[in-house]
Amino acid sequence: MALAFDEYGRPFIIIKEQEQKTRLRGLDAQKANISAGRSVARILRTSLGPKGMDKMLSSPDGDVTITNDGATILEQMDVDNQIAKLMVELSRSQDYEIGDGTTGVVVMAGSLLEQAEKLLERGIHPIRIAEGYELASRIAVEHLERIAHKFEFGENNIESLVQTCMTTLSSKIVNRCKRQLAEISVKAVLAVADLERKDVNLDLIKVDGKVGGKLEDTELIYGIVVDKDMSHPQMPKQIQDANIAILTCPFEPPKPKTKHKVDIDTVEKFEALRRQEHQYFDDMVQQCKDVGATLVICQWGFDDEANHLLMHRNLPAVRWVGGVELELIAIATGGRIVPRFQELTAEKLGKAGLVREKSFGTTKDRMLYIEHCANSRAVTVFIRGGNKMMIEETKRSIHDALCVARNLIRNNSIVYGGGSAEIACSIAVEAAADRYPGVEQYAIRAFADALDAIPMALAENSGLQPIETLSAVKSQQIKENNPHCGIDCNDVGTTDMREQNVFETLIGKQQQVLLATQVVKMILKIDDVISAAEF
Repeated sequence: MALAFDEYGRPFIIIKEQEQKTRLRGLDAQKANISAGRSVARILRTSLGPKGMDKMLSSPDGDVTITNDGATILEQMDVDNQIAKLMVELSRSQDYEIGDGTTGVVVMAGSLLEQAEKLLERGIHPIRIAEGYELASRIAVEHLERIAHKFEFGENNIESLVQTCMTTLSSKIVNRCKRQLAEISVKAVLAVADLERKDVNLDLIKVDGKVGGKLEDTELIYGIVVDKDMSHPQMPKQIQDANIAILTCPFEPPKPKTKHKVDIDTVEKFEALRRQEHQYFDDMVQQCKDVGATLVICQWGFDDEANHLLMHRNLPAVRWVGGVELELIAIATGGRIVPRFQELTAEKLGKAGLVREKSFGTTKDRMLYIEHCANSRAVTVFIRGGNKMMIEETKRSIHDALCVARNLIRNNSIVYGGGSAEIACSIAVEAAADRYPGVEQYAIRAFADALDAIPMALAENSGLQPIETLSAVKSQQIKENNPHCGIDCNDVGTTDMREQNVFETLIGKQQQVLLATQVVKMILKIDDVISAAEF
């Protein structure tokens, strides 16, 4: 930037590289932003619903991910545009808060932006559109409260929880086993849930997988699965009523901290050193035996001599177990992690009814199952599948189902799926628009039209005639005053979602409407986009 003067002495500023600075203002800026948001929503639109398509994502280092989970697709996409990044964050916040509905929230935001563009072209001010959207979102959220149903569940009555998890899993690649996976998810959540406080700590549920077998072999283990085996092949493969010592101290003689060199010039001295080391190991093993331990799980390794000694003294051991797994084992068995040998006491041992080593297929892969624990509040969902991608996608699907079960325990209200809730809200918002005399009523009507995007996308992805199907369901809802009519994606023959058992969580739906509205308001308020030159 430079200051210059004209022939009359008036100052003016010369800006360097003026042609490289791009600047969008007013309506152009808003239209550019809207088209960026819509293009992201368009990518996810085809992934919505039980018949939604999957996306294949290839990373720069050649890893391939196949998924139809909205949050995962956007997380792994290379997005440069700042407005598109807002859509990625929108999906991520839905994933963090609710865990499900990540695709729907982006499709809804894209549809709201599309409707806003039409209003901007008519000359309506963006702030008035944003205010109208805010009013409409409140009406929609209140209407969702009215059409929601509460249901009771308990330890023995889990059918309604299972049905809701099945709705979530029906749009995933694993939908052929959705009943089994939904039951596993619900049982896992109930095992770690505190029903009095209505709280669930999902960190206590470990989701693990191993390639091989088929999806139907997926199981729920009331305990912990560790991807390790016994340190010596001749150690017992099954231990009943195990007392487990959980150690984070190395199982070997202490090494001097200083640089040292030991000169051994006679056989006697070497023998004495060997005996000393042997004695040291012997004392350590004896200490474990004295407190009553029948299995040692160690964070660090131990050499072959220690291994041999442990086998001879009949004390099974597992080495190189990770820190997170150690914590889960300690929680499950009720044991304490012991950092120093001197602190090892009988009270700090964990209790497990059965510890067994299980081998898989012909690959000699073995894993350790720690079951029937003293505190069964740590459980493992162990997934099998034909390949790594299948297992990763199943893990993501199980995560969604676990989140849905957790949300239902926190708040047991449900709305019906298949787009029925969106159509009911659209009708309610359309009716409420007449009560507002100002320009906002245009925005409220536009919001009602935007809500129809989700049932429309569901019909489109299921191969039905979108407009025809949507108008038929909408007129049926108005005629029968029945908010449970939705899109019959699976061709069952009825549009009543109660009969099809398609449920969604109320808080998930409300969060979708609120988050999508907030992001769209934010995008509409941007009227100037300045891209600086690249230096």
